[in-house]
Amino acid sequence: MHAEAGALAPQANRRTRLSDYQAQLLARMQAAQNGAPQAQHQLGVAIGGERYLLELTEAGEIVPPGLLVGVPLTQPWYLGLANVRGSLLGVIDLARYVDCAASAAGPEARLVSLAPRLGFNCALLVTRVYGLRRPSTMESVNGRLHDADGQAWTPLSLAALVREERFLHVALQPR
Repeated sequence: MHAEAGALAPQANRRTRLSDYQAQLLARMQAAQNGAPQAQHQLGVAIGGERYLLELTEAGEIVPPGLLVGVPLTQPWYLGLANVRGSLLGVIDLARYVDCAASAAGPEARLVSLAPRLGFNCALLVTRVYGLRRPSTMESVNGRLHDADGQAWTPLSLAALVREERFLHVALQPR
């Protein structure tokens, strides 16, 4: 009995830390959306092999990818539909959208839904979520930001993304 309890303790501890992290992230995202004054943070994500910064006010919920239902005759980067807490979201593999040969799928992949204010029931499949980053502490070099560890980050506007003509047309074009 004691051996089983000892084996379960690290797993329970990890779940508690993950829940605490998610609660802190949600609180900060809600504060950013409500305009609460605090240090400006952005959400750090990996898309393929690149690191990007997303505005918290443009990002919604972060969830592990679940079952996706494919939609025929759509672009290869449009993965299909996912049911996230009762809402159907179109899922875009952002790595594949940027580079046809890449994919964001993997063990650390997550879905980042778009904020409701953007007007799209959509989620982006990202390779990894790094959490909150403070761009004001980074050095700007040629349009990219570099953190204290030398990692390069590129700002990505989801509001601009959803206005791209290509992003809006997920259906394959008849030949």
